[in-house]
Formats: sequence, C-alpha cells, structure tokens
Amino acid sequence: MRIFYGVQGTGNGHITRARVMAKELHAAGIDVTFQFTGRPADKYFDMEVFNGYQSRTGLTFHTEKGQVSYLKTALDAKPITFVKDIKSLDLSGYDLVISDFEPVTAWAAKSQKIPVLGIGHQYAFNHKIPREGSDPIANQVMKYFAPADKGVGLHWHHFGQPILPPIIDTPETPKNIIKNKIIVYLPFEDPHEVIRLLSPFNNFDFHLYSPEPVPSTFGHISCNPLSRDGFQKDLYDCAGIISNAGFELASESLQMGKKILAKPLHAQMEQISNAAALQQLGYGHIMHDMSSSIIEHWLHDNRAVQITYPNIAKVLVHWIQDGMPEMNTEFIEAIWNKVNVLRMEH
Repeated sequence: MRIFYGVQGTGNGHITRARVMAKELHAAGIDVTFQFTGRPADKYFDMEVFNGYQSRTGLTFHTEKGQVSYLKTALDAKPITFVKDIKSLDLSGYDLVISDFEPVTAWAAKSQKIPVLGIGHQYAFNHKIPREGSDPIANQVMKYFAPADKGVGLHWHHFGQPILPPIIDTPETPKNIIKNKIIVYLPFEDPHEVIRLLSPFNNFDFHLYSPEPVPSTFGHISCNPLSRDGFQKDLYDCAGIISNAGFELASESLQMGKKILAKPLHAQMEQISNAAALQQLGYGHIMHDMSSSIIEHWLHDNRAVQITYPNIAKVLVHWIQDGMPEMNTEFIEAIWNKVNVLRMEH
C-alpha cells in the first residue's frame, strides 16, 4: 500500500501528530511519502522519522502580537506558487492520499480526482463541538483550506459526536514532578513581554521555548530554541505549561498530567474554541490576554487533570488497512471507553 501524506507545517502540532502516525505506518509496512508546507524548508527540525520528506511553499497564517492578521495573511500568500505546487504534485501510483489540514495535497488530490482522507483536529469542527470566535472568514477557511472527502476529527472529549481522541506519543507518566518548574511556549507573543510578565515570580523556574530565543537577565527564566528532544525532556518533569491554545501540546500535557494555562491567538477560531473546550471540560485555565494576575493565580493552583488515551495512531492505521469502513457508534464508543480521566493535585 502506498500513501501520500500532506502535513501543515505552520506551528508544530501537525508535525508532532504526523511523527506518531509515521511510526505506526512504518511499523505496519506501509510505503508513505510525507509532504510539509507552511514554513521555509530550512525551519523544519527533528524530521528524521519522515525518511526524506518533500517540502513546498503552501499557505500559512500571518500572526502579529498574538493575533492572526487576515490582511497580512492574504498579502503574504503566493497564489501563483500555490497553484504551481498543486499542478506539479503528481499523485499517480498512490493508493490513498491523507491530509492533516495541508492544502497543496488536498487540492492536488481533488484536481486529480483521488479520494482524500483528512486526519486532524480541524476536521472535528465538522461536528457539534465547542466553537467560539467564529466569523465568515474563519468558517470559509475551515471549509475550503484543505478539503477532504472523508474527515477523521480528533478532540479531547467526544461531545457526543463521531470523533476520536488525540493522536499523541508521550513517555510513561513521570514519577517525580518538579513543582516549581513551568514550561512556556508562546511562539506568537513578544518574548520580551513574556519575560517581563514572568520576572516577578522568582519562586518558579520558567523554561521558555521560542522560534527566536532572546537573552534573559533573570536567573529563574531560561530561553531555549525550539527542539523536540529538549522540549520533551523539560515537559516530562514540569508541573505545568503556559502556552497558546494549540491542540497537540495541550493533548500531550493532559496525557502527562500537567496543569495548563492557555492563551488563545486572537482572531483564530480554532484556538479560541480550544480554550473554550478546555474551560468547559475543566481541563485547564485560560487567559484571553497576557495577564500577570491570571498567571499568578494559576501558578499557585496545584490542580491538574491526567487523561490516559489509547494509541489512536495504531487504531487508524488498522482501520485504513481494513479499507476505512464506516465508523459506527459501536466503534467510536469502544475507543472512548478506554479513555480514563483522573483529576488530581501536585
């Protein structure tokens, strides 16, 4: 079986999910070619698992000061390059095309009349799940950005809908938690402003990860470049994370029992909805703007949620090998019955 798998490279959540899928696809002996779009080719890191992936320009969202700018997104788009990428992508010889919200692959499959399977968090928005911050542009983006003939949506809870738990790959539960160790991943915020807000809380050690790390003059705040291995080591024994409201990092944090403070991107419907879901489910705290008072309150709240999710990547690979039959209620319920939610205090 040969699969062409397109992955949205803006941010790191889609890539993190693809790493888990790649391991299971390779373990099943499936021949898979990965393509990544949405960031410059030299900005990808820790990509060995993808065995010689392809990279194209694609489309990405422009952010500025913690907010999506649709105007700059449109101005930065390269429509001629995008169309050329679609036309130059030859998908003949592949048995299945998968898109994790990656537009070049999705539109190339559509133009070549090849059925495309969408796997990712965005496809959960085809169902009745918590949805906030919606507007006509956001609705059109969700519908047409990376269209799929069949979509498998992922979320932290089923909300009574035919969606699956997250695809995550996390180590075993850490035995020792460093109670004052906090991971900070706010790539869309000004790192100088983040450091300024965190500086008064010198009873905590903050490990800041940033696409462009800046020097910190504070002993309790360290700034690190993006690194999958480094980030995972720090995430393993920390007490909590302060991050934007991306889906994949929150999923990993929930599985590892970390407390969460999420700051959604303004004007980004998916992140605003994720924050609403975290709050509704009682899985995390949110702040819509950077706030020292909210950060202080959260730092001294020791409550956390740990959720044990099954290996959804392996489930999906077996499902694909079985010919992708309809996911009926019995199939969905059997998976969610394996999910265990534990509320605890560090």
